[in-house]
Amino acid sequence: MSAVGDAVRITAPSNPVYQSIRDSLVIARRNLIRMSRIPEMVIFGLIQPIMFVVLFTYVFGGSMKIGGSTSATAYTNFLMAGIFAQTVTFATAGAGAGIADDMHKGLIDRFRSLPMARGAVLTGRTLADLVQTALTLLVLALVALMVGWRVGSYGSTNAFRVLGAFGLLLLLGYAFTWIGALIGLSVRTPEAATSGGLIWLFPVTFISNAFVDTSNMTPWLRHVADWNPFSATVQACRVLFANPGQSTSDAWPMQHPVWASVIYSVLIVVIFRTLAVRKYRSATA
Repeated sequence: MSAVGDAVRITAPSNPVYQSIRDSLVIARRNLIRMSRIPEMVIFGLIQPIMFVVLFTYVFGGSMKIGGSTSATAYTNFLMAGIFAQTVTFATAGAGAGIADDMHKGLIDRFRSLPMARGAVLTGRTLADLVQTALTLLVLALVALMVGWRVGSYGSTNAFRVLGAFGLLLLLGYAFTWIGALIGLSVRTPEAATSGGLIWLFPVTFISNAFVDTSNMTPWLRHVADWNPFSATVQACRVLFANPGQSTSDAWPMQHPVWASVIYSVLIVVIFRTLAVRKYRSATA
């Protein structure tokens, strides 16, 4: 009886929640190790946002009117929330390309043959991308401080509000990586995933309040920009950072940007994680 009991204990399935978390962390560790062995992935991921900071600050800094001022410092403080948000969303293309590469090499098929939680491969990948995004944000914040960005330039703030702003940015980035995961599972090559991940990001990030004041847009375009999930996070960061550019729009996301940012990001995670996991079950290399 003891032998039978031992066999039952060995073959009994583990707690599904614990198994999902454990498998996701294993896959996340695998992807982090892979990133550490290919440092060019991290370096190139840092270069682009740094270039955006420097170019926008020094090229457009004295030309944009923010709060009635054309001061380069005012525009820098206005700009950084948008650059931070753009950086975390552009991680979508990398997530899609990575998953498409795993598909192309047959790794996804191998993972599916193992006794793993169904969403663990994708969850692990998005968690690893989240770690890389956090590192990128840290470096970018240091560069921003070097070019003159300061929190509290338009009012008072504190460390908890600043950390909350970066938390919203990471939540938005995590949400968008699930869109990248779905794209990566839906195309045949990593190159197609990179292109597909960037094409839709440009209108999302530029038809927003990230780089210009939406009050200067035509009414219909301003309406689109004010209800853009990306704009909600940018606006929330400006409020929490106490930076200039806080919107006077009557649109609900602009009046309640922190709540709007959280709601938008959670909805994106729920919708696109569901679609990505469903696609993962049937996708073939």
